[in-house]
Amino acid sequence: MPKSLPSLSVQTKRLSAYMAGALGRRLPAKVAEKAKHHILDTLAAVVSGSRLVPGERAISFIRTQGGKKESLVIGTRYVTTAINAALANGMMGHADETDDSHFGANMHPGCVIVPAALAVAEREARPGRDFLGAVILGYDIGCRVNQTLGAAALRRRELDSHSFGGTFGAAAAAAALLGLSAGQMRHVLSYAAQQTSGMRTWRRDPEHVEKAFVFAGMPGRNGVTAALMIADGCTGVEDVLTGDPNYPDIYVDRPSRAALTDRLGKRYEIVHTNIKKWSVGSPIQAPLDGVEALMKEDGVGAGDIEKVIIHMPADAVKTVDNRDMPDINLQHLTALMLIDGTVSFHSSHDYGRMSDPDVMALRRKVALEPSAMLARARPGRQAIVEIRTTDGRKMRRRIRAVRGTADNPMTRKEVEAKALGLIVPILGKRRADKLVAAIWDLEKVANVRALRSLLTA
Repeated sequence: MPKSLPSLSVQTKRLSAYMAGALGRRLPAKVAEKAKHHILDTLAAVVSGSRLVPGERAISFIRTQGGKKESLVIGTRYVTTAINAALANGMMGHADETDDSHFGANMHPGCVIVPAALAVAEREARPGRDFLGAVILGYDIGCRVNQTLGAAALRRRELDSHSFGGTFGAAAAAAALLGLSAGQMRHVLSYAAQQTSGMRTWRRDPEHVEKAFVFAGMPGRNGVTAALMIADGCTGVEDVLTGDPNYPDIYVDRPSRAALTDRLGKRYEIVHTNIKKWSVGSPIQAPLDGVEALMKEDGVGAGDIEKVIIHMPADAVKTVDNRDMPDINLQHLTALMLIDGTVSFHSSHDYGRMSDPDVMALRRKVALEPSAMLARARPGRQAIVEIRTTDGRKMRRRIRAVRGTADNPMTRKEVEAKALGLIVPILGKRRADKLVAAIWDLEKVANVRALRSLLTA
């Protein structure tokens, strides 16, 4: 450690001090409650993802790595290093499109931050309240880094914001659980900065495996690595956020550094993160809400459809337009909603139904229309659904606040019902119920290792 520290930016001073004091800070009740929703929702995504292709690939790889027994690979009985567990559990958490998302930061925070925090909390035998606090901190730091860089600026260079913010969020959560000082936190930020990467080339992988790695496995592994290296005595740059060169300026032309600390400790990013009602891609949430509403309000069904027109932002159309995977194909999911009356995890992942003649015929009646107006609309992810029936009726529904978003949040009961639907088929009803109860009462869990027996299959 140098005898005299260089001048630190206001943002770095505040951020590192906030990170170091996070677990000793009293949390508002509504923030703690919302965090439990996201922890349960993410664990459900990890459990269900353990039986999907990206999860299976991650488990297979990690089994070849060995390592000290510190943290559980969820959905198995295999215990490995915290770094390995963060990688595997992260990939399971984003094995498909079940996990949460933060619109303003353009990232899926839960699938990377929750597995990283849990892995280190297990390693350190920390209580549930510390795990809870670390997750909340991870959301704050990860989302704020992305808001500083600007997802649109990264996207113009075909870089992926999900892995950028995820690395910082995982590092912050892990570092807090390791009890690092403010000075060490600054080095953690520097090590996290060195490891951020991710290109949008993952879009060409039809099996979602590379996407799971980029969005969650890689940033989770890298964030935990950064924190553990600093905890073990490694040193680094005191202020990676300013100076010549510095992290934000390397990646974008006009970083918004004020976003790093704006209302820090008052605005909790986890409160502004969305939980998906439907286990499908984020841009599809609003259209499904709209189709469901019109079916209930107007009594329309599959046999009545002449045409369905869905208006949404152009980038959303590009993401979900007739994709090869059922859970990110909007035309396919609209057809399922009209035929089944709902979209379940099972139906949205059933490749067989993509070749069902009735589904295919209805898919051809669904058109997507890009809308510049909806691209500018706030809150984001809005959609307009228009249905024309064979008897000449026309109906229209605009979804402004998608169910599960911060503007229209799901209740504890709804989050629990979604989680149980994902967990029970793999862990069984008894253990699933116990896991849900443990998360709702997380502050009373003396050691998070107690959750292992509930997450093992």
